[in-house]
Amino acid sequence: MSSGPVGVALVGAGVISTQYLTALSTFPDVRVLAVADLDVERARAAADTYEVPAAGDVASVLAIPEVEIVVNLTIPAAHAEVAGAALQAGKHVYGEKPLALAPADGAKILAEAQAAGLRVGSAPDTFLGAGLQSAARAVAAGAIGEPVAVTAVTQGPGPESWHPSPEFLFQYGAGPLFDIGPYYLTALVALFGPVRRVSAAARQARAERVIGSGPKAGTSFAVEVPTHVQALLDFTSGPSASATFSFDSSVSRRTIEITGTEGTLSLPDPNTFDGPLRVQGFGEETWRELPVTGSTAGRGMGVLDMARAIRGGTGHRASGELAQHVLELMSTITEAAERGTVLPLESGAPVVPVLPDGWDPAAATLT
Repeated sequence: MSSGPVGVALVGAGVISTQYLTALSTFPDVRVLAVADLDVERARAAADTYEVPAAGDVASVLAIPEVEIVVNLTIPAAHAEVAGAALQAGKHVYGEKPLALAPADGAKILAEAQAAGLRVGSAPDTFLGAGLQSAARAVAAGAIGEPVAVTAVTQGPGPESWHPSPEFLFQYGAGPLFDIGPYYLTALVALFGPVRRVSAAARQARAERVIGSGPKAGTSFAVEVPTHVQALLDFTSGPSASATFSFDSSVSRRTIEITGTEGTLSLPDPNTFDGPLRVQGFGEETWRELPVTGSTAGRGMGVLDMARAIRGGTGHRASGELAQHVLELMSTITEAAERGTVLPLESGAPVVPVLPDGWDPAAATLT
């Protein structure tokens, strides 16, 4: 078995790569060895900025023997293809969300990894941050009694106002459900386990959107997916949830509230790694702040947990199996909205243990 820091390569040098490179370059238990992109010059620029030793196209990066984990930051339409190439090259793969565009593609990735003795991980890893880890501990400690119901909302005017190339966020495999939904749904599945059935409704407010920033500002593009989705979820463990995912609101709102038999817990935005975390019991007139402890290191925590698990021979938390259940959940929500019916889910979801006290990304644990 190998020892010491785990070699990592990034495939995709787009907007999100800067967040990964910023975090991963500070973790002593991983070494960022290479950056790849279809635009090789963009890959080289990212590598130079973060002092990464190698850059190039995908094939050249996959050929580096010391690379053990490939971090797949390509657009959703390329997730399955790049994951497959990484696995064929003998690399573990950790991808941005969603795991793939369709559950069948996600299942193929997992099957190929299992056959090769390799691991699959997937974003989001925000549920490993201090805010949602503290929420998980509060629920487990009975802060609101027995959880009964959840209200989850993410709404706003859409990313075309700030993203310089937002077209892919309105194509198949994205939209508010597949782009932002994974943060909310992963947080809930990590807390309560798998969803057993769903119903849903979906709408599209406008057939075209206009880019609001960058060199393509003023350019219109077609919208291919629903931009407002509402879903009802029943968890196998008992609670139910109502969830709204929207790019159609002039008012921005991001919240998860868990109602229990003894009070309500207000969680932080699941697209962040910190608090606040608040609780209000029956008979109380105001919210009380709960302590938030843990790491706020940012995107890449899931890669680090996976790297440490590889060395230690344990399970990693932001797993492909968790991502596959969330992918099936989103696909089933889409189908339920199209058919106007209640649909069951077939896949399960692994138990996600809370990070141990003192889990520190900045500490070197692999020697």
